[in-house]
Amino acid sequence: MVHRFISARRPKLTPEVMGKIAAAWEARNENHDQTLQSLIRQWRSRNPSRPSSPEWTALAISTKRTWGSALDMIETKWGEVPLAVFNDPRMKAKVFAWRDSRRNTPRAADIGVTVLRALLKFGVQRGRLTINMAADIPAIYRNGQRADIVWLSDDLERFASVANAAVIDAVRLACLTGLRCADLADLRWNEVGDKAIIRMAQKASKGKRRRAMVSMTAGLQSLLQELRARRRKVDVDTVLVTSEGNSWSPGGLGKRVGEASKKAGIIHSDGRKKHLHDCRGTYATHLMIAGATDQEIARAMAWSPEKVADIRLVYVDQARTVVALGERLAAKAVN
Repeated sequence: MVHRFISARRPKLTPEVMGKIAAAWEARNENHDQTLQSLIRQWRSRNPSRPSSPEWTALAISTKRTWGSALDMIETKWGEVPLAVFNDPRMKAKVFAWRDSRRNTPRAADIGVTVLRALLKFGVQRGRLTINMAADIPAIYRNGQRADIVWLSDDLERFASVANAAVIDAVRLACLTGLRCADLADLRWNEVGDKAIIRMAQKASKGKRRRAMVSMTAGLQSLLQELRARRRKVDVDTVLVTSEGNSWSPGGLGKRVGEASKKAGIIHSDGRKKHLHDCRGTYATHLMIAGATDQEIARAMAWSPEKVADIRLVYVDQARTVVALGERLAAKAVN
């Protein structure tokens, strides 16, 4: 028995009682210590008296929220399956089948595989599994590969014609800094220096949280001066604020930009919608054209140098090759 309360009124569940319920639920599952559920409990604990693993604790809040939903789904589907089954090579086909069964929601399907892969990797690292059956399973979400998408000047003009000032501020700042949505929403004035913006990125790249360092350009400095004058509530110290003077939540900011982008009809040439995240590509092209190296861009955007090299190939190098070829052909035609 967790708690006993005798009264004509319905009892209130206090934090203490909720903790006892969680502990009892975990104790109930102790006999399943060789199931996938036990590995999930070891990775992400729901028992207030026992912390989650360092690997789970290190995840960003937004990642925990997204991955937590996927982890609940994995537990519902495979929680009672013995861990030994996940060492059987035939299990990979079942993971593929699970991914394919959710093809109508490809992004959610890929997130599910990503979380399962991370969970099984944790199991291998802790010596509870010998192989990761979710490794090397490719993504099916087409929009996940967005290295060829950037916001153009025409996009920005059309966006400004339909969005309110607070949302326009966010897109302008994104194009001038390359910061992700979560970092844009949480950017503080104490992270803005005379020469650069310096902050620890919310999201990890290649498993590491990198320090984003954005050089202060004339355009960025001018925008920041505008943003300092925005009306804001007392104790609100974020660079970006809503029309009401509050700080943005990452989800709210992304949603409002998406709504205005859709209203303005801002899409890529192949029909894909452009998101706030794609402003990072715009910033990257500016840095590349300005002559920045891959290492410099990686430090500025909290990316891995390998990702910068891949994006450079799509954004800049191929375009320059086509232009150079056209110039040579034009010169030959004149001669």
